[in-house]
Amino acid sequence: MLSLRRAYFLALILLLTAGLQAKQPTEYSISRQLDKLQSLSTADSSAVALQIATDIRTLPPGMEKVKLADALSEMVTGGNPSPQLLQAVATTLSQALSEHPIPEKKDQPAAPYMNLARYVRYENVTVDLKASSLDHAEKILADNDASLDHVDFTLKDMHGKKVTLSQLRGKIVLVNFWATWCLPCRVEMPALDAIYKRLQSQGVEVLSITKENGFQVSLYLTQTSYHPPILLDAGGKVFKDFHITTIPKTFAFDREGKLAAQSMNQCSLNQFLAMIRKADLQN
Repeated sequence: MLSLRRAYFLALILLLTAGLQAKQPTEYSISRQLDKLQSLSTADSSAVALQIATDIRTLPPGMEKVKLADALSEMVTGGNPSPQLLQAVATTLSQALSEHPIPEKKDQPAAPYMNLARYVRYENVTVDLKASSLDHAEKILADNDASLDHVDFTLKDMHGKKVTLSQLRGKIVLVNFWATWCLPCRVEMPALDAIYKRLQSQGVEVLSITKENGFQVSLYLTQTSYHPPILLDAGGKVFKDFHITTIPKTFAFDREGKLAAQSMNQCSLNQFLAMIRKADLQN
């Protein structure tokens, strides 16, 4: 009888262990969760993203862990993420990079270091990672931002009228980079439109810049109602001057033409208003 009891308990332990192992996150299961993340509502996606960040930390060190952490970092900045979520995602990416450093190529930090540096600089998160590549990435961002205090451009709008950034001194200016094919760009356009209509009388200007041609933009505008000036940067020079690597991207300039704030991704109305406040909106 004793041996039968031992056999029963041994079988039970094996079953429990197998159940725990089945629930252990894997690279594959996390990848599947990331694929589903962007289709969820804002409330649901936040909770799922927090769990994904936690699950990634349980993976063994390696490049796949870094890739998953980096992919998550690029997916959660749109909309209106909570500080808790941003911190959790940055902590996960920091841990992955500390366990598996990536060497620089052609004296440039790898993309995950640049993404982590953006979190630190623009989202006010803190990380424990001590790495020369992260320091380098932070310096690149600082230098890019400093260059924007002196940036200027003249572009034509959809009606052929020239618009020059420096001639808007005295106003708060949101410079938004977008494209008709970019879904997050289209999602944030109603918020930009509302700001333009409600705050233009208070000295707030919105400029939307695209590299597409006027015909493409005109086709899209027939399907929507968007009032801010759309400027055409056919050669992409202004995109290059602003160091644009992904869109949407928005910069807020104060009344003296100095860079006051910038987005990392798609913004909500509240996020745009926060950028304007940083540029010292005078009621």
